[in-house]
Amino acid sequence: MRASERGTRVAHRVSEADAARIARFRPASGMDTPRFSGVASFMRLPVRDPAGADGVEIGIVGIPFDGATTNRPGARLGPRGLREASTGTRSVNHATGIAPYALAACADLGDVAVNPVDAGETCRRIEAFFRALTAVGIVPLAVGGDHLVTYPVLRALGRDRPLGLVHIDAHSDTDDAQYGGSRLTHGTPFRRAVEDGVLDPGRCVQIGIRGSMDCADERDWACAQGIRIVTMEEAAGRGMPEVAAEARAIVGGGPTYLSFDIDALDPAYAPGTGTPEIGGLTTREALTLLRSLRGLDLVGADLVEVAPPLDPSGLTALTGGQIAFEILCLLADAAATRRAAASSIDHTVEKR
Repeated sequence: MRASERGTRVAHRVSEADAARIARFRPASGMDTPRFSGVASFMRLPVRDPAGADGVEIGIVGIPFDGATTNRPGARLGPRGLREASTGTRSVNHATGIAPYALAACADLGDVAVNPVDAGETCRRIEAFFRALTAVGIVPLAVGGDHLVTYPVLRALGRDRPLGLVHIDAHSDTDDAQYGGSRLTHGTPFRRAVEDGVLDPGRCVQIGIRGSMDCADERDWACAQGIRIVTMEEAAGRGMPEVAAEARAIVGGGPTYLSFDIDALDPAYAPGTGTPEIGGLTTREALTLLRSLRGLDLVGADLVEVAPPLDPSGLTALTGGQIAFEILCLLADAAATRRAAASSIDHTVEKR
């Protein structure tokens, strides 16, 4: 099937009424105004205040916080850099045919008002912000920020039922290390989330893990909980489609969260990150992996650890912007699938 045919098949899920609503949230066209002009927003999407985001289905939210990083800072500037870099993205995914802005109403919902010197307070603010989004049915794409920001997002999304997880990263982030008595660092979010019951460890898979560790307990604890760890060496040997197929089987058809740390990529492709690890994914492998995850019931996602000051070339932000677009395509496809399923159920009830 050609990409254009796949895109048409997906677009058929949208009713005329939904299409009219979704059209209000289309990004600015590069044919109307140059991509380098105007106020930068994620993907050139309209900017909406979360309190007045009526009709929005997917909200992209910046979380400019790196107060929990234990190595090189700079990810607090990730949202700003990614807004600028993402203005070059267009409307249709050439490989999958997904046209996200035709499938779901998307908007830039601004940034969480973080406290840059208090990780605990920032986590409370993030959780409250994302709880408000989920209360009105908005699916979030969070843009960090260091990886701790994922923890309060998961608390907001998983409070009613534990979520599955596809986590693409160089590090397991299931450490229990304490810095000055704090258990909140960018190396601990998934351990804290499992402990809080917002992640189902039996439906969690981590892909691309590599590099040295502070303590073997980080990986041993994760495996003991039932988390599936696919090391970078295993992933490279098996190939991304096969690894993605296993990930899909692990998380199943239940609600799932996708977390992508830019350091999953080899630093040759993304040097601007706080804790780079050699021997990582190529950008082509990352794209193949993400596209092979299509069909999951994704209820939220994030992209974290892009640190623009550590990469004056702008390559990492550019790469992050493209990765964010790929994730947005998955979220939009999932949103359209849920809408179609709900419509089918409604029609069945009406016939009865």
